[in-house]
Amino acid sequence: MSLSLWCEEVEEDQSQTQDQSQTQDQSQTQDQSQTEAQAQGHIAGSSQLRAAWDPTVSGHRVIQRLLHVEERYMPSMLYVTLIQREPERREELAKWALEVCCDCGCDEAVFPLSVSLMDRFLSASLSLPVSPYCLAAGCILIASKLTECDNVTADTLCAAAEYSFQPSSLREMERVILATLRWDTAAVTPQDFLPHFIASVEERRDGDSGDPEKQLLITLRRHSDTLAAMCACDSRFLGAPPSLVAAASLNCALRGLGTKGPAQLAVMSEALAELCQTDLAVLQCYSDMIEYALRQRLRSGLQQGPMEKDEEVENERPGTPTDMREIDF
Repeated sequence: MSLSLWCEEVEEDQSQTQDQSQTQDQSQTQDQSQTEAQAQGHIAGSSQLRAAWDPTVSGHRVIQRLLHVEERYMPSMLYVTLIQREPERREELAKWALEVCCDCGCDEAVFPLSVSLMDRFLSASLSLPVSPYCLAAGCILIASKLTECDNVTADTLCAAAEYSFQPSSLREMERVILATLRWDTAAVTPQDFLPHFIASVEERRDGDSGDPEKQLLITLRRHSDTLAAMCACDSRFLGAPPSLVAAASLNCALRGLGTKGPAQLAVMSEALAELCQTDLAVLQCYSDMIEYALRQRLRSGLQQGPMEKDEEVENERPGTPTDMREIDF
């Protein structure tokens, strides 16, 4: 007796199920083959379904576990020191990875995980490969396989790099990355902390749980994700723990929304500092650094004239964070 480990999750109405069963009983072989083809297409579409947020897997216990594990995925201090001397090349690769993830419609967890893989690989080797963009594409490919049902294909990544490397080279780079990291690829990123921090902040809110409140939480999460992605591109935040980056990004998003007074913001800042086990002054310092980095990026975007922007759109290689252009604080 053979057992199948294939798990299929299909959403069907009861009426559709009854109609399909009657059709299978009354139709001939051709009709059955058509029904099976439709079922396969429905199953393929259902692979995009994602589980809803489960509050039972959140709380201080989960945060404590993430805090304990995050230290294992931090790059070495030697790598951080070397990058701080010449951060331009690393930031260029990170921004290119962000642009590719945005163009491919990747999940929000793909980009921070790919940058974490790239930093850990460079931290272990302390040297850039012959094709740095192949390294970044290989990290995106691994991160996409870990977090998405339908991962980004190798051909898509080669096209994003203007075919500066071939799919065979990308697959070989993927094997090199996995061997260097010893297949320990499920790193902890700021995006892993954000839903738990937001859930803790939500518990301290005095408002109701209506639609406006839910929409506010969605906006808060989107702004926090954008700021955390900006920090991943900025080498100044390379040595910061993911929990601190997540707490500081959420703190800046709360300030930017402007829905709470100074006293309430102070209480939430203290709560975030307590959650990530850091001093309040350190959290405020990183929050100010994020706001300063955001102003720098917005200022650099405003300084470009309309003609310069039109020229860049034609020949621009992916390198400017898309989310930063569309930020709506």
